[in-house]
Amino acid sequence: MTTVATGWRRRGAAVTAAAALLVGITAGALTACAPQGPGSAQPSPSATDLPEGVSAELQQGRSDVAARQAQVVIANATDETLVVGDLEVADPRFDGAIVRVNDRDSRIGPGRSVGVRVQLPAVACGDDVPSDDAAESVLTLAYVLGEVSGVATATVDDPLDFVGPLHERDCRAAAVADAANVTLSDFDPSPPGEPATLTMSVAPTGRGAVTITGIQTTNLLTFGTVSQTTVETWPLDEAVRPGDTGRVDIALPLLPLRCDPHAVQEDKRGTIFDVEVELDGEPGEFELAASEDLRGQILTWVADWCGFGG
Repeated sequence: MTTVATGWRRRGAAVTAAAALLVGITAGALTACAPQGPGSAQPSPSATDLPEGVSAELQQGRSDVAARQAQVVIANATDETLVVGDLEVADPRFDGAIVRVNDRDSRIGPGRSVGVRVQLPAVACGDDVPSDDAAESVLTLAYVLGEVSGVATATVDDPLDFVGPLHERDCRAAAVADAANVTLSDFDPSPPGEPATLTMSVAPTGRGAVTITGIQTTNLLTFGTVSQTTVETWPLDEAVRPGDTGRVDIALPLLPLRCDPHAVQEDKRGTIFDVEVELDGEPGEFELAASEDLRGQILTWVADWCGFGG
């Protein structure tokens, strides 16, 4: 028992020392290098590659989306236990470092992998941000592997290709917000067999132009009347021009797309809508989410409308 405890204290001390080295290296790199634009960072020349047999990827699952998080999935194909301390990912498409959510060490046994949850900062937009083809995500982490400790840096892949679409979508949302504040502002429930009313509000800022051309069905909700065929997109034609003022409220006829109880009980993205827009003559989409209060009202209504509410 004493041997195990002593060994773990030594290992913990090594991770702590490696984490301190990571902080020092990061600080030194920021001091030595001139800024390269929003969210940019250079891997420290003092760090080494990932140990042989250790690999990492940046992934985002469906359960990560609402909290704006992702996971650094670290695989340990060695014969030793890998302990990972502080880590961060630098990517010029984000306005800051991607850092782990929990301040703790992660133990990864031989032949196993662990997803370390990380928080995504706001995106960086502008002409000085590299394209998705040119941008890289660079991981820096403090580790102990067997009797070896250190700080490693490596470019990590995005096998699910979530960073590029996220960056494009959020920058488009920022451009829309510069022209108008678009929100889901109200909800009026309905009895079974009739559509409810979801209100989208568009408040121009006076600074820019955007045309809202449609709002898409989610995996839980659709638009229209009970008698019509389900639509993928409810068409809209709300144009905002520079200098416009005054809020416009758009009434959307809302219906449940499905009535199986588990769809409501396990809902994660049923009240997040893709809104179709046109900016500078180019079509695109951005995500518009209901507030937590509005989401609760909508899910309660779906349960009642479908006949399985409390």
